[in-house]
Amino acid sequence: MRERVAQLRALEQRAADKSAEARAVFERRGQLLPRERVGLLLDAGAPFLPLCSLAGYLQDSKDPAASVPGGGMIAGIGFVGGVRCMVVASDSGIDAGAIQAMGLEKILRVQELALQNKLPFIHLVESAGANLLRYRVEGFVQGGALFRNLARLSAAGIPVITVQHGSGTAGGAYMPGLSDVVIMVRGRSRAFLAGPPLLMAATGEVATEEELGGAEMHTSVSGLGEYLAEDDRQALGIARDVVARLARDGSAPTPALPQGGREQEQRDELLGIMPANLREPVDMREVITRLVDDQSLLEFKPLYGAATVCAQGRIGGHAVGFITNNGPIDVAGANKATHFIQWMCQLGHPIVYLQNTTGYMVGKESEQGGMIKHGSKMIQAVTNATVPQLTIQCGASFGAGNYGMCGRGYAPRFLFSWPSAKTAVMGGEQAARTMQIVTEAALARKGIAPDAAQSQAQFDKIVALFEAQADAFYTSGLLLDDGVIDPRDTRSVLAFCLDTIAEAEAKDLRPLQFGVARM
Repeated sequence: MRERVAQLRALEQRAADKSAEARAVFERRGQLLPRERVGLLLDAGAPFLPLCSLAGYLQDSKDPAASVPGGGMIAGIGFVGGVRCMVVASDSGIDAGAIQAMGLEKILRVQELALQNKLPFIHLVESAGANLLRYRVEGFVQGGALFRNLARLSAAGIPVITVQHGSGTAGGAYMPGLSDVVIMVRGRSRAFLAGPPLLMAATGEVATEEELGGAEMHTSVSGLGEYLAEDDRQALGIARDVVARLARDGSAPTPALPQGGREQEQRDELLGIMPANLREPVDMREVITRLVDDQSLLEFKPLYGAATVCAQGRIGGHAVGFITNNGPIDVAGANKATHFIQWMCQLGHPIVYLQNTTGYMVGKESEQGGMIKHGSKMIQAVTNATVPQLTIQCGASFGAGNYGMCGRGYAPRFLFSWPSAKTAVMGGEQAARTMQIVTEAALARKGIAPDAAQSQAQFDKIVALFEAQADAFYTSGLLLDDGVIDPRDTRSVLAFCLDTIAEAEAKDLRPLQFGVARM
């Protein structure tokens, strides 16, 4: 597990290093690097939860040594002037901040999180827009949702604040256009529907960038910008001042959880619980007991459906329900989980799912016992639960077990993976053996004897395919989670998310019929 965590950190560092290669260019222009901007915007010493840091991994390049994760942007939940916010920054040190395919998916996901959790949305923009050399029509069409979401946020009463550090062309110009407050930087900010080259190509008109969309023009003539800053630092200072004035409820950063003594030992012990081979049994109570506040654990129906573990506890003072697995989900386990989900909904307690299952139980006895209908009841309960649901993929997440344990398709409020997690319709060897049986049966019907070497080659190919796609880093690259986390950080991450959810529920927004229109 330590090795996997080290690989995760190395991948995250790869994105930072790639961005930092542009330092000389940024310094020559008098600009800060994207990560420096985020660091100055956030409150010093306050918690920050990065999101989707592996977005795009193995999607831009199939070479694990060359693929740069992150989707070309930095995103996470942090505190600005004491206000919990969603912060997104174009990573303009990589391809000038051009929007990547998985970068678009990443910003759509964090916009949805901002809407669900009533988080002010702060966007640090500097983007070359769409990469025309990699143009895909579906990216253009689906990209409209980015702007739709900005309008939804504003209409819901959630402030949208943009710091325009650099260029925003064509669709990118609608980022400040659909913001409630825009801060621009003299000599650096640009926002226009058509830049000088496109303008000349389309109409023959000749104009400079400043005339078309410079910071001074927009803050003095068009009204697109509210504030004019002299450089990145001042722009971020203005943004902090604007956000600090949003606080209406005295919200403040979450106090850090104690890290010494037994607390530190419990965190470290989480590294050794999940075996490298997920076929080895593990008691997930060992995980739960290291996540909950002291003396707060109460197991639900411990003797019934014992392979499915349900328990109540507290994390950072928040009452929660836990559902986890010590193997496949059987009939009794599915019924127990269904009962428990409904009980948590009656109490109003969020549910934390710790995934570690090969799926629902199969076999003659299970089928005759009604596994399909009982598993369906559990999926009904997960789908229609009235409380926030959070998912941690710890180990196996196979088959319909991924669904019944609130996988990505069931829209948990937050979903994170451990480096040990594996996600697939089934295990690679099971898939390969299934195909082998089907193939051999088809050949037998034709009176053809199977070729042992060819059969083994197909078996190995299927196993390799499933194993590669099941890996947590690969699935995170596809944004099938909100990020891979160090198991030692699980308690802190859950406490932070629960604080975020509680703050959202207590917040009284002032929704409008429409978003704030620019004047």
